[in-house]
Parts: sequence; C-alpha cells; structure tokens
Amino acid sequence: MKQKIKTGVAAALLSLISLCSFSQNDHSVTPRWVSEKGYWVVEGNIHTPKNHVIRFYNNDDVLVYTETLTGVKLNTDRPKIRMKLKKVLESSVIAWEKEKKPREDEALVKAILK
Repeated sequence: MKQKIKTGVAAALLSLISLCSFSQNDHSVTPRWVSEKGYWVVEGNIHTPKNHVIRFYNNDDVLVYTETLTGVKLNTDRPKIRMKLKKVLESSVIAWEKEKKPREDEALVKAILK
C-alpha cells in the first residue's frame, strides 16, 4: 500500500514539474514568412485548383494589391512560396503608401513564382 502511494506521489510530482517547465518555455517566435507590414489571403476553389485570387492587405486592413493567378497551382504550405508572397506583400505596401490606391493584376506574384 505504501509503495502505491509513493508511486502516485512521485508521478504527480513529476507531472507537476514537467508542466511547469513547459509553461516557462512559452517563447512565441514569429515565423520568417510573416511580415510586419501586413498580411495576404489566398482564395481558391477545390474544383479549380489552378485558379487563385491573392489579396494583400496592410496592418490597417486596407486592400493594397489584388492579383488573379490562372493556370498556376499554388501550394501555400511551402515556406518558399510564403517567403515569395511576403516579398510581394512588402513591395505592394510600399507602393501603396506612395499612391494610396490599390493596384490590380500587375503580375507581381506570377513573375516571382517563375
């Protein structure tokens, strides 16, 4: 009986120590593909996987650029693609800050994906 109590206390103590160590290591690291200037949204359809609409927004949720991709399969799960979209986003936000009007279909994404 005493052995079971000792085992239970040891397991509870070990669980508590591991739980505390995990909660202290909660350092949130921002991925490299996340821009400080804004964000992008890719719209697609499961029935037409090679057609996409990509919209780029600044941090104030203002649309700064829109591009329609036709005939290109875009896998946004790949970090390389995310980094390329980040580059287009940052250049689009800079251009929008100069003009203050959203741009459309200048083939920025299509050019960078090649």
